[in-house]
Amino acid sequence: MPEIAPVVTLETVTVMYGRNTALREVTSSFAAGAVGLLGPNGAGKSTMIKALLGFIVPARGRMRVLGLDVADSPLEIRARVGYMPESDAHIPGMNAVSFVAYCGELAGLPRVDAMQRAHEVLFYVGLGEARYRNVETYSTGMKQRIKLAQALVHDPDLLFLDEPTNGMDPKGRDEMLELVRDLAHNKGVNLILSSHLLPDVEYTCDQVVVLDKGAIAAAGPIDALKQPRGRVFELRVKTPTGDIDPFLLQLRAAGLDCHATDEDVMRVFVPGDGGAQHLFQLAAAEQVQVRHLRPSVPTLEDVFAQAVGED
Repeated sequence: MPEIAPVVTLETVTVMYGRNTALREVTSSFAAGAVGLLGPNGAGKSTMIKALLGFIVPARGRMRVLGLDVADSPLEIRARVGYMPESDAHIPGMNAVSFVAYCGELAGLPRVDAMQRAHEVLFYVGLGEARYRNVETYSTGMKQRIKLAQALVHDPDLLFLDEPTNGMDPKGRDEMLELVRDLAHNKGVNLILSSHLLPDVEYTCDQVVVLDKGAIAAAGPIDALKQPRGRVFELRVKTPTGDIDPFLLQLRAAGLDCHATDEDVMRVFVPGDGGAQHLFQLAAAEQVQVRHLRPSVPTLEDVFAQAVGED
């Protein structure tokens, strides 16, 4: 079976804002399907999307979207891409169906087709009953949905979703993530989901690119990244003095990653094949009593913390 070409590639891309470097020598690719672009706020995620759309010209490097060079074919790329920006992008005074149809026409659809598609996508995103209301009367969650609708109206080959759950209440956030998951896994839409929220990416995407301080910190299938060579354990201990810090220092000195989860339980990543036996040996050497130990499934949070160097 032939390998499917990536939908996006970047080769040594650097983007500057004055003297500040927003993207630093970024070389990466985004596979077909659902890929998360994950990173803290300010990591360069929105900058990368805007550069791929041709809105920002990099200082150096090359980018391709759907096989097209961004420097040579930005308009052709935008006609085939749906973009859900982070900030609001509606036009006051227009009702929802007129606005979405207008976006369809801007993307090249004939007027009749654009209006028909506008009705369809507004029902799909859950705004069918409110499609004749002016967009400025919408709640934050409804405005997020209409941004998704306008990104979908022209049936794009690739979706860029920039922080799609921003400002939504828990119920609205769950519904938005269900829509994104449905698009990727049932409708076969290629999408890149930019987010600083680990659960959003883990629920909707199969692969992830982790961006930190303008550089790639990790990339690959989420399942593969969550299975490093070693084991993750939940651990609760009792120390002779009641102070846990010396034992944590000892674990870290032995090359183990430790992350506290609540007051007395920590997650410990044990590299290699040592596993629980290695933990017991270290505890015995420090006269520390192990009260609770059980294997834990690695999460994307573990991968992210390791990639961006968090303790």
